Amino acid sequence: MSDSALLPHILDLASVPRHSLPQDARKMAQLSLFDWMVVSLAGADQPLAHIIRDFVMAEGGVSRAAVTGAAGRLPARAAALANGTISHALDYDDTHFAYIGHPSVAVFPAALAAAEDMGASADDVVDAFLIGAESACRIGMVLGRDHYDAGFHQTATSGAFGATIAASRLYQLDRAATRAALGLVSTRAAGLKSQFGTMGKPFNAGAAAANGIEAASLAKRGFTASTDAFAGAQSFLAAHHGAAGGSAAIDDWSFDQFFFAAVSHKLHACCHGTHAMIEALLLLLADGAVAVDDLDEIKVYIAPRWQNVCDIKAPETGLEIKFSYVFLAAMALRGVNLAAYGSYDDGLCHDADLIELAKRVKVIGDDQIADSAARVDLKRKDGQSRSQSFDLLSPIDPVLLGIRLLAKAKALIGDDRANDLWAMTNALEQVSASDLAAKLQG
Repeated sequence: MSDSALLPHILDLASVPRHSLPQDARKMAQLSLFDWMVVSLAGADQPLAHIIRDFVMAEGGVSRAAVTGAAGRLPARAAALANGTISHALDYDDTHFAYIGHPSVAVFPAALAAAEDMGASADDVVDAFLIGAESACRIGMVLGRDHYDAGFHQTATSGAFGATIAASRLYQLDRAATRAALGLVSTRAAGLKSQFGTMGKPFNAGAAAANGIEAASLAKRGFTASTDAFAGAQSFLAAHHGAAGGSAAIDDWSFDQFFFAAVSHKLHACCHGTHAMIEALLLLLADGAVAVDDLDEIKVYIAPRWQNVCDIKAPETGLEIKFSYVFLAAMALRGVNLAAYGSYDDGLCHDADLIELAKRVKVIGDDQIADSAARVDLKRKDGQSRSQSFDLLSPIDPVLLGIRLLAKAKALIGDDRANDLWAMTNALEQVSASDLAAKLQG
């Protein structure tokens, strides 16, 4: 597919009817809705949440959409900005490794705000989100690694296009207006990886969601824009370091299967690059292969790119623990609950037992290992060894995933709130978007 064919393809995707949506992907979107709402509620009291709420509430405006942690309602664009930012505050939301982005925090805030604005149902939110997230996946794959490596945060760039598609669907834009909305957001979509480690990173997600509402709302009113967001000498793909031949990354351009179905949910409150290692260790622990005090050496093989992200050897804060293979391996082996946000305490950095165990962990970059995978080799003091690999892209039973997401929710927001939200998101046909959004207000 050429660059010039990408826009018609995305416009075709935007009009896929509900009955034609792949059911495995839609089920995953439903689970992502639950998970997104959980991490939003869990982040509602973070410092940046107070700041962004104060900002949007001070501006005021027509009461249309709920804001996480606030009693009142605001215009859809303001709600999308706040909810996108707050839901990414803990960095505990889902990731898609096909384009290295966080789909839910960019697309759900726009979908929910637009649905409230239109008086739509919760089911409509999920449909619009799925179409928007799939658009973000495909656009992100075409942009490719060159775009990411140049310094762009795909959650914000590809995510803004996904948010626009979701909002356009809910605002019932026709093909021409949706094309205009994508043209508008192509001049707004932005976000830099240099913001990582600051409040600017979650702000990237909020800005993407707000940009989606803005672009769709203007297009609905007849605002015009460039006729092609992607093709041409000064298009988004050209100006933002789209990979040469990036469209070749997509093998199947049909809509029979959605790439979004392979989304990976965070089940541990740390950098997603460490999760494959943690899962491999948990499998070894589960089958009784590990007696920690008998271990001589733990070798962790990972994709080399993660060595520049999450290989802090001697963390000094709870935040740095989240980016430390060696310390996280030690914590997993000692049975620390890595799903609980409170487990990442600064005091653990001085735990002599964990420090000693972390010294036995060797992290090795291996070009043959995918970004989503890891292999752990355990060597016992008696010379015996065990090995376990894990790939986050391996299919997971939705029932099992739901059980683990519910356990994560209970660790973050408590049993009662988690069970209540779980019940609602499993009966979406009976719920309005406004009823759903009200749960974010606490």
